[in-house]
Amino acid sequence: MATEVGEGDVTPRVTTAADARPRRWILHVDLDQFQVSVERLRAPELVGVPVIVGGAGDPHAPRTVVTCASYEARDVGVRAGMPLRTAHRKLPDAVYLPTDHETYDIASEEVMTVLRGLGHPVEVWGWDEAYVGADVEDPRALAATIIRRIREETGLTCAVGISDNKQRAKMATNFAKEQPPGTDRVDILTAETWMARMGDHPCRDLWSVGPKTAQKLTAMDVHSVADLVATPRETLVERFGNHQGTWLYVLARGGGDATITEEPHVARSHSKVQTFPTDVTDVDELHRRASALAADVLALVRAEGRVVSHVAVTVRTSTFFTRTKSRKLPTPTTHLTDIEPTVHTLLDRFELDRPVRLLGVRLDLVLDD
Repeated sequence: MATEVGEGDVTPRVTTAADARPRRWILHVDLDQFQVSVERLRAPELVGVPVIVGGAGDPHAPRTVVTCASYEARDVGVRAGMPLRTAHRKLPDAVYLPTDHETYDIASEEVMTVLRGLGHPVEVWGWDEAYVGADVEDPRALAATIIRRIREETGLTCAVGISDNKQRAKMATNFAKEQPPGTDRVDILTAETWMARMGDHPCRDLWSVGPKTAQKLTAMDVHSVADLVATPRETLVERFGNHQGTWLYVLARGGGDATITEEPHVARSHSKVQTFPTDVTDVDELHRRASALAADVLALVRAEGRVVSHVAVTVRTSTFFTRTKSRKLPTPTTHLTDIEPTVHTLLDRFELDRPVRLLGVRLDLVLDD
Protein backbone atom coordinates (compact mmCIF):
# COMPACT_ATOMS: atom_id res chain seq x y z
CA MET A 1 0.00 0.00 0.00
CA ALA A 2 1.30 3.50 -0.86
CA THR A 3 0.17 6.54 1.10
CA GLU A 4 0.59 10.01 -0.36
CA VAL A 5 -0.15 13.38 1.14
CA GLY A 6 -0.41 16.19 -1.37
CA GLU A 7 -0.74 19.91 -0.87
CA GLY A 8 -4.23 20.65 0.38
CA ASP A 9 -4.98 16.94 0.67
CA VAL A 10 -5.52 15.89 4.26
CA THR A 11 -6.75 12.36 3.63
CA PRO A 12 -4.10 9.76 2.76
CA ARG A 13 -4.71 8.26 -0.68
CA VAL A 14 -4.45 4.50 -0.53
CA THR A 15 -3.34 2.13 -3.24
CA THR A 16 -4.19 -1.46 -2.43
CA ALA A 17 -1.87 -4.40 -2.94
CA ALA A 18 -4.10 -5.58 -5.77
CA ASP A 19 -3.18 -2.47 -7.78
CA ALA A 20 0.53 -3.21 -7.88
CA ARG A 21 2.82 -6.01 -6.77
CA PRO A 22 5.28 -5.96 -5.16
CA ARG A 23 4.25 -3.22 -2.75
CA ARG A 24 6.30 -0.16 -1.96
CA TRP A 25 7.55 -0.35 1.62
CA ILE A 26 9.49 2.03 3.84
CA LEU A 27 11.80 0.38 6.39
CA HIS A 28 13.10 2.46 9.31
CA VAL A 29 16.41 1.12 10.62
CA ASP A 30 17.32 2.25 14.14
CA LEU A 31 20.62 1.15 15.71
CA ASP A 32 20.56 0.18 19.39
CA GLN A 33 22.27 2.54 21.87
CA PHE A 34 24.64 3.37 19.00
CA GLN A 35 27.48 5.24 20.66
CA VAL A 36 27.53 2.87 23.62
CA SER A 37 27.48 -0.14 21.30
CA VAL A 38 30.45 1.21 19.33
CA GLU A 39 32.37 1.76 22.57
CA ARG A 40 31.58 -1.80 23.66
CA LEU A 41 32.89 -3.21 20.39
CA ARG A 42 36.34 -1.87 21.21
CA ALA A 43 36.04 -2.48 24.95
CA PRO A 44 33.89 -5.60 25.52
CA GLU A 45 34.42 -5.36 29.28
CA LEU A 46 31.82 -2.56 29.17
CA VAL A 47 29.08 -5.00 28.17
CA GLY A 48 26.47 -5.28 30.92
CA VAL A 49 27.60 -2.23 32.90
CA PRO A 50 26.00 1.24 32.82
CA VAL A 51 27.75 3.42 30.22
CA ILE A 52 27.09 7.10 29.57
CA VAL A 53 28.61 9.01 26.64
CA GLY A 54 28.80 12.78 26.50
CA GLY A 55 31.11 15.78 26.24
CA ALA A 56 34.66 15.01 27.26
CA GLY A 57 33.49 12.21 29.52
CA ASP A 58 33.73 14.35 32.67
CA PRO A 59 30.41 14.10 34.56
CA HIS A 60 31.31 17.20 36.61
CA ALA A 61 31.88 19.46 33.59
CA PRO A 62 29.34 22.30 33.24
CA ARG A 63 27.06 22.72 30.23
CA THR A 64 27.62 19.22 28.87
CA VAL A 65 24.87 16.72 28.21
CA VAL A 66 24.38 13.00 27.73
CA THR A 67 24.50 12.05 24.03
CA CYS A 68 23.90 8.32 24.58
CA ALA A 69 23.10 6.12 27.59
CA SER A 70 23.18 2.34 27.77
CA TYR A 71 19.97 0.51 28.54
CA GLU A 72 21.28 -0.13 32.07
CA ALA A 73 21.54 3.64 32.57
CA ARG A 74 18.17 4.30 30.96
CA ASP A 75 16.56 1.92 33.43
CA VAL A 76 17.37 4.39 36.23
CA GLY A 77 16.18 7.44 34.30
CA VAL A 78 19.27 8.65 32.43
CA ARG A 79 18.31 10.04 29.01
CA ALA A 80 20.00 11.70 26.04
CA GLY A 81 19.98 15.47 26.45
CA MET A 82 20.15 15.27 30.24
CA PRO A 83 22.98 17.29 31.84
CA LEU A 84 25.91 15.03 32.69
CA ARG A 85 25.87 16.34 36.23
CA THR A 86 22.27 15.20 36.63
CA ALA A 87 23.15 11.80 35.18
CA HIS A 88 26.01 11.49 37.65
CA ARG A 89 23.70 12.20 40.58
CA LYS A 90 21.42 9.42 39.37
CA LEU A 91 24.20 6.99 38.54
CA PRO A 92 27.59 7.92 40.04
CA ASP A 93 29.07 4.48 39.45
CA ALA A 94 28.47 4.44 35.69
CA VAL A 95 31.33 4.50 33.18
CA TYR A 96 31.50 7.98 31.62
CA LEU A 97 33.10 8.24 28.17
CA PRO A 98 33.87 11.17 25.84
CA THR A 99 32.04 11.56 22.55
CA ASP A 100 34.31 10.19 19.80
CA HIS A 101 32.91 11.75 16.63
CA GLU A 102 35.46 10.28 14.24
CA THR A 103 34.93 6.72 15.46
CA TYR A 104 31.15 7.09 15.34
CA ASP A 105 31.36 8.55 11.82
CA ILE A 106 33.27 5.49 10.64
CA ALA A 107 31.00 3.00 12.42
CA SER A 108 27.88 4.69 11.05
CA GLU A 109 29.31 4.74 7.54
CA GLU A 110 29.96 1.00 7.76
CA VAL A 111 26.28 0.45 8.59
CA MET A 112 25.09 2.71 5.78
CA THR A 113 27.39 0.89 3.37
CA VAL A 114 25.71 -2.37 4.36
CA LEU A 115 22.29 -0.84 3.69
CA ARG A 116 23.29 0.61 0.33
CA GLY A 117 24.77 -2.74 -0.64
CA LEU A 118 21.31 -4.28 -0.56
CA GLY A 119 20.40 -2.36 -3.70
CA HIS A 120 17.57 -0.18 -2.40
CA PRO A 121 17.42 3.62 -1.96
CA VAL A 122 18.70 4.75 1.45
CA GLU A 123 18.01 8.05 3.23
CA VAL A 124 20.36 8.65 6.16
CA TRP A 125 18.98 10.45 9.19
CA GLY A 126 22.07 10.59 11.38
CA TRP A 127 24.62 8.24 12.89
CA ASP A 128 22.08 5.67 13.98
CA GLU A 129 19.02 6.02 11.73
CA ALA A 130 18.13 5.48 8.10
CA TYR A 131 15.14 4.80 5.88
CA VAL A 132 15.20 2.17 3.14
CA GLY A 133 12.64 2.23 0.32
CA ALA A 134 11.96 -1.15 -1.23
CA ASP A 135 9.54 -2.64 -3.74
CA VAL A 136 9.38 -6.14 -2.30
CA GLU A 137 6.72 -8.75 -1.60
CA ASP A 138 8.11 -9.73 1.82
CA PRO A 139 9.41 -6.72 3.78
CA ARG A 140 9.90 -8.84 6.90
CA ALA A 141 12.42 -10.97 5.04
CA LEU A 142 14.28 -7.84 3.96
CA ALA A 143 14.21 -6.51 7.53
CA ALA A 144 15.63 -9.80 8.83
CA THR A 145 18.38 -9.59 6.20
CA ILE A 146 19.19 -6.02 7.27
CA ILE A 147 19.43 -7.01 10.92
CA ARG A 148 21.61 -10.03 10.14
CA ARG A 149 23.93 -8.21 7.74
CA ILE A 150 24.47 -5.28 10.11
CA ARG A 151 25.19 -7.67 12.98
CA GLU A 152 27.58 -9.83 10.98
CA GLU A 153 29.44 -7.05 9.17
CA THR A 154 29.62 -4.41 11.91
CA GLY A 155 28.85 -6.13 15.21
CA LEU A 156 26.01 -3.69 15.87
CA THR A 157 22.34 -4.47 16.46
CA CYS A 158 19.19 -2.69 15.35
CA ALA A 159 15.41 -2.72 15.21
CA VAL A 160 13.39 -2.24 12.01
CA GLY A 161 9.95 -0.70 11.62
CA ILE A 162 7.99 -1.24 8.40
CA SER A 163 5.15 0.71 6.83
CA ASP A 164 4.33 2.67 3.70
CA ASN A 165 5.48 6.07 4.97
CA LYS A 166 8.34 7.33 7.12
CA GLN A 167 6.33 8.48 10.09
CA ARG A 168 4.40 5.25 10.50
CA ALA A 169 7.56 3.19 9.90
CA LYS A 170 9.36 5.08 12.66
CA MET A 171 6.51 4.42 15.06
CA ALA A 172 6.57 0.75 14.04
CA THR A 173 10.19 0.72 15.20
CA ASN A 174 9.02 1.60 18.71
CA PHE A 175 6.94 -1.58 18.70
CA ALA A 176 9.88 -3.54 17.26
CA LYS A 177 12.07 -2.43 20.16
CA GLU A 178 9.62 -4.06 22.56
CA GLN A 179 10.49 -7.48 21.13
CA PRO A 180 12.53 -9.71 23.47
CA PRO A 181 16.34 -9.64 23.21
CA GLY A 182 17.77 -12.26 20.91
CA THR A 183 14.87 -12.06 18.44
CA ASP A 184 14.72 -10.24 15.12
CA ARG A 185 13.03 -7.07 16.32
CA VAL A 186 10.78 -6.22 13.38
CA ASP A 187 7.29 -4.75 13.32
CA ILE A 188 4.83 -3.73 10.59
CA LEU A 189 2.32 -0.94 11.11
CA THR A 190 -0.21 -0.40 8.33
CA ALA A 191 -3.35 1.62 7.69
CA GLU A 192 -5.41 -1.46 8.55
CA THR A 193 -3.80 -1.89 11.98
CA TRP A 194 -3.17 1.75 12.79
CA MET A 195 -6.11 2.63 15.02
CA ALA A 196 -6.22 -0.74 16.77
CA ARG A 197 -2.60 -0.38 17.82
CA MET A 198 -2.17 3.38 18.18
CA GLY A 199 -5.62 4.66 19.14
CA ASP A 200 -5.08 4.37 22.91
CA HIS A 201 -1.55 5.78 22.82
CA PRO A 202 -0.91 9.33 24.05
CA CYS A 203 -0.45 11.95 21.35
CA ARG A 204 3.15 12.36 22.53
CA ASP A 205 3.90 8.93 21.01
CA LEU A 206 3.23 10.29 17.52
CA TRP A 207 6.33 11.10 15.50
CA SER A 208 7.18 14.84 15.66
CA VAL A 209 4.70 15.64 18.46
CA GLY A 210 6.88 17.31 21.07
CA PRO A 211 6.12 18.13 24.69
CA LYS A 212 4.81 21.63 23.95
CA THR A 213 2.38 20.40 21.31
CA ALA A 214 1.27 17.55 23.57
CA GLN A 215 0.68 20.05 26.39
CA LYS A 216 -1.50 22.21 24.14
CA LEU A 217 -3.48 19.13 23.05
CA THR A 218 -4.00 18.14 26.68
CA ALA A 219 -5.36 21.61 27.38
CA MET A 220 -7.90 20.92 24.61
CA ASP A 221 -8.86 17.64 26.36
CA VAL A 222 -7.14 15.70 23.57
CA HIS A 223 -5.13 12.98 25.29
CA SER A 224 -4.92 9.98 22.96
CA VAL A 225 -4.46 9.38 19.24
CA ALA A 226 -8.14 8.42 19.09
CA ASP A 227 -9.04 11.76 20.70
CA LEU A 228 -6.96 13.54 18.08
CA VAL A 229 -8.67 11.66 15.24
CA ALA A 230 -12.03 12.75 16.68
CA THR A 231 -10.94 16.40 16.70
CA PRO A 232 -12.17 18.34 13.64
CA ARG A 233 -9.50 19.63 11.31
CA GLU A 234 -10.92 23.14 11.62
CA THR A 235 -10.36 23.04 15.38
CA LEU A 236 -6.74 21.95 14.96
CA VAL A 237 -6.07 24.61 12.33
CA GLU A 238 -7.60 27.27 14.55
CA ARG A 239 -5.38 26.27 17.48
CA PHE A 240 -2.11 25.40 15.69
CA GLY A 241 -2.29 27.21 12.34
CA ASN A 242 -2.92 25.75 8.90
CA HIS A 243 0.37 23.91 8.44
CA GLN A 244 0.74 22.27 11.85
CA GLY A 245 -3.00 21.75 12.31
CA THR A 246 -3.29 19.95 8.98
CA TRP A 247 -0.19 17.90 9.76
CA LEU A 248 -1.64 16.75 13.09
CA TYR A 249 -4.87 15.79 11.32
CA VAL A 250 -2.93 13.65 8.82
CA LEU A 251 -0.48 12.24 11.36
CA ALA A 252 -3.22 11.07 13.72
CA ARG A 253 -4.63 8.96 10.89
CA GLY A 254 -1.29 7.33 10.12
CA GLY A 255 -0.47 9.49 7.11
CA GLY A 256 2.97 10.74 6.25
CA ASP A 257 5.78 11.14 3.75
CA ALA A 258 6.70 8.19 1.53
CA THR A 259 9.58 9.90 -0.30
CA ILE A 260 13.11 8.51 0.05
CA THR A 261 15.74 11.16 -0.69
CA GLU A 262 19.20 9.85 -1.48
CA GLU A 263 21.88 12.45 -0.88
CA PRO A 264 25.16 12.26 -2.82
CA HIS A 265 27.27 9.73 -0.99
CA VAL A 266 31.02 9.88 -0.53
CA ALA A 267 32.27 6.82 1.35
CA ARG A 268 34.68 7.39 4.22
CA SER A 269 35.80 3.79 4.06
CA HIS A 270 35.23 0.46 2.38
CA SER A 271 35.21 -2.86 4.15
CA LYS A 272 34.53 -6.51 3.64
CA VAL A 273 33.85 -9.22 6.20
CA GLN A 274 33.69 -12.98 5.98
CA THR A 275 31.63 -15.08 8.36
CA PHE A 276 33.03 -18.59 8.30
CA PRO A 277 30.63 -21.55 8.03
CA THR A 278 33.02 -23.38 10.37
CA ASP A 279 35.09 -21.52 12.95
CA VAL A 280 38.73 -21.11 11.90
CA THR A 281 41.55 -22.04 14.30
CA ASP A 282 44.50 -22.12 11.88
CA VAL A 283 46.35 -18.78 12.15
CA ASP A 284 47.97 -19.21 8.74
CA GLU A 285 44.52 -19.70 7.23
CA LEU A 286 43.34 -16.48 8.87
CA HIS A 287 46.24 -14.61 7.30
CA ARG A 288 45.39 -16.04 3.88
CA ARG A 289 41.76 -14.97 4.29
CA ALA A 290 42.86 -11.51 5.44
CA SER A 291 45.03 -11.09 2.34
CA ALA A 292 42.10 -12.01 0.10
CA LEU A 293 39.78 -9.59 1.88
CA ALA A 294 42.33 -6.77 1.62
CA ALA A 295 42.73 -7.36 -2.12
CA ASP A 296 38.96 -7.36 -2.65
CA VAL A 297 38.43 -4.12 -0.72
CA LEU A 298 41.36 -2.40 -2.44
CA ALA A 299 39.91 -3.28 -5.85
CA LEU A 300 36.75 -1.39 -4.88
CA VAL A 301 38.80 1.58 -3.66
CA ARG A 302 40.79 1.69 -6.90
CA ALA A 303 37.61 1.48 -8.98
CA GLU A 304 36.46 4.72 -7.32
CA GLY A 305 39.83 6.40 -7.84
CA ARG A 306 40.28 6.79 -4.07
CA VAL A 307 43.35 6.55 -1.81
CA VAL A 308 43.76 4.58 1.43
CA SER A 309 44.93 6.32 4.62
CA HIS A 310 44.21 3.79 7.41
CA VAL A 311 43.82 0.02 7.70
CA ALA A 312 41.63 -1.82 10.23
CA VAL A 313 41.10 -5.51 10.98
CA THR A 314 38.12 -6.93 12.88
CA VAL A 315 38.06 -10.34 14.55
CA ARG A 316 35.04 -12.01 16.14
CA THR A 317 35.60 -15.23 18.06
CA SER A 318 33.19 -18.13 18.51
CA THR A 319 32.10 -16.53 21.81
CA PHE A 320 31.08 -13.36 19.86
CA PHE A 321 33.94 -11.38 21.44
CA THR A 322 34.55 -8.68 18.82
CA ARG A 323 37.53 -6.36 18.58
CA THR A 324 38.87 -4.02 15.89
CA LYS A 325 42.45 -2.82 15.61
CA SER A 326 43.53 -0.08 13.23
CA ARG A 327 46.66 1.72 12.11
CA LYS A 328 47.43 4.79 10.03
CA LEU A 329 49.61 4.11 7.01
CA PRO A 330 52.92 6.01 6.79
CA THR A 331 51.79 7.45 3.46
CA PRO A 332 48.38 7.30 1.71
CA THR A 333 48.52 4.64 -0.98
CA THR A 334 46.68 2.48 -3.48
CA HIS A 335 49.25 -0.32 -3.57
CA LEU A 336 48.49 -3.71 -2.04
CA THR A 337 52.19 -4.16 -1.23
CA ASP A 338 51.92 -1.16 1.11
CA ILE A 339 48.63 -2.23 2.67
CA GLU A 340 48.90 -5.99 3.07
CA PRO A 341 51.81 -5.98 5.59
CA THR A 342 49.81 -3.70 7.88
CA VAL A 343 46.84 -6.07 7.66
CA HIS A 344 49.03 -8.95 8.83
CA THR A 345 50.65 -6.85 11.55
CA LEU A 346 47.23 -5.90 12.92
CA LEU A 347 46.02 -9.51 12.76
CA ASP A 348 49.09 -10.65 14.71
CA ARG A 349 48.18 -8.20 17.48
CA PHE A 350 45.10 -10.30 18.32
CA GLU A 351 45.31 -13.19 20.74
CA LEU A 352 44.14 -15.85 18.32
CA ASP A 353 43.75 -18.57 20.95
CA ARG A 354 40.02 -19.03 20.32
CA PRO A 355 38.19 -20.16 17.18
CA VAL A 356 37.43 -17.22 14.88
CA ARG A 357 33.89 -16.84 13.56
CA LEU A 358 34.28 -13.63 11.54
CA LEU A 359 37.15 -11.73 9.96
CA GLY A 360 36.96 -8.28 8.41
CA VAL A 361 39.25 -5.76 6.72
CA ARG A 362 38.41 -2.06 6.44
CA LEU A 363 40.30 0.56 4.44
CA ASP A 364 39.70 4.16 5.48
CA LEU A 365 39.97 6.69 2.67
CA VAL A 366 41.51 10.10 2.18
CA LEU A 367 38.72 12.69 2.12
CA ASP A 368 38.89 15.72 -0.12
CA ASP A 369 38.88 19.09 1.65
